[in-house]
Amino acid sequence: MDRRVLGAQKVSRMCMVCGRENPWSLKGRFYELDGGELLGEFDLLPTHQSYPGRLHGGIASGILDETIGRAIGIAEPETWGVTAELTVRFRQPVPLEGPLHAVARITRDTRRIFEGTGEIVLPDGTVAVEASGKYLKLPIDQIAEGDLTHEWFSDAREAPRSVKF
Repeated sequence: MDRRVLGAQKVSRMCMVCGRENPWSLKGRFYELDGGELLGEFDLLPTHQSYPGRLHGGIASGILDETIGRAIGIAEPETWGVTAELTVRFRQPVPLEGPLHAVARITRDTRRIFEGTGEIVLPDGTVAVEASGKYLKLPIDQIAEGDLTHEWFSDAREAPRSVKF
């Protein structure tokens, strides 16, 4: 299905999921889509393996946690979330090939928490892994320490006009 890309979210310097300077990062990039969903695209490395040729389940969980947690940024760009609960269901093995896609959306939003769902989608459209999560809304200074002005920045990679997944 073709989806229109509305914009790209910021990435970080050292995050395991989106860190541009972390050599073991998944180099995630996040695109806000029409319809209120967020698409994550990830570059897999051999170090992300569990069984030969398969993505580690913990890495798949991290991908979905990050993508669901970032989906709140579509409606509330200054909102940060801390994972309170994440439930993951593994349906199919995920090949250790990239790029890998995850899509997420917010299903409930209150003043203090938000909830969402997401899926890792294989190139043929099969849902390989699905998750749901609850996140506590907190200001960034209660989540992280130090000067964050150099940690989060606009993704220099050009965002596509549309994506197919």
